[in-house]
Amino acid sequence: MNKIDVLLKNYIKTIEIPWRNTAAAQRVIFAVYNKTDELRIRARLGEFEIATKNAENGKHGWAHFDITNTFAEWMHSLKYAQSYYQKPHLLGSIIKRYGDFIEKKFDELLNKENLSSADIIAVTGVGSVFGLIKVSELVDKLSPRFSGRLLVFFPGSYSEMHNYQLLDGYDGWNYHAIPITCDREI
Repeated sequence: MNKIDVLLKNYIKTIEIPWRNTAAAQRVIFAVYNKTDELRIRARLGEFEIATKNAENGKHGWAHFDITNTFAEWMHSLKYAQSYYQKPHLLGSIIKRYGDFIEKKFDELLNKENLSSADIIAVTGVGSVFGLIKVSELVDKLSPRFSGRLLVFFPGSYSEMHNYQLLDGYDGWNYHAIPITCDREI
């Protein structure tokens, strides 16, 4: 069985467990996989959706939130975008607004979809924010906005000390989400 099969199997076991009302941080699920498997994960995203919709006798719904292109969209929306292209160091003073832009896009998804606390929003593309904003801060902003589960597809690593490292690039952070890995079956 390949690693993505293991991740999918672990995900199915996790969402089959009856859900309780919990705090926002405890409703987050991190699907952790090797950064080199990003395209394989995206190619099989439909299998995660099917698994979600089949779990607990069809109790759960699914929505997909892809943040891959949000930085380009945000930059394009800026009044002085050309200046930032010429002097990217100036972005440091306004980069916080990029996180606000992602929040706005997330709210648009919530308004468009008819989602409940029994549903899952799958977040892909978190590797694209590397070096711009912290995934932990992004998750902290998005998770309280939605009463269901937030499934974050996370290209990086996870340690038993609840330490996550995005793209294995630098020191990670401690986060109390539910980790699902592809290292071994649960």
